[in-house]
Amino acid sequence: MTDRELIAIAAGMRQYAYAPYSRFAVGAALLCEDGRVFTGCNVENAAYGSSLCAERCALVKAVSEGIRGGFAAIAIVGSGADHCWPCGACRQMLYEFAPGLRVLAANREGAYAVCTLEELLAHGFGAASME
Repeated sequence: MTDRELIAIAAGMRQYAYAPYSRFAVGAALLCEDGRVFTGCNVENAAYGSSLCAERCALVKAVSEGIRGGFAAIAIVGSGADHCWPCGACRQMLYEFAPGLRVLAANREGAYAVCTLEELLAHGFGAASME
């Protein structure tokens, strides 16, 4: 799957976002090495701390279906003019399962930048850190 195809899937997920407070719809598409794609959108809540970002939504869907690794890339598309990078909580949760994940951060027009999760979360804390 190309980067553009993965970004298009993520962009399509924005329509399902529940964002009555921020009005900032985000979609995500998490690509597994075997070609499967798990999608997500942000789901807000009046108690802001209970909100769920699109990338964690996609990851939780994959984990809830038994996938624990083998993630190749995640595309995140926001409704703003800037690239939509994952927040700190999402970086940490993604790092748990895929420290070397390719991250495609796109804006509403589809322009995007790419880096690894390790670049975004330098010196990340994971399972090896607890040994």
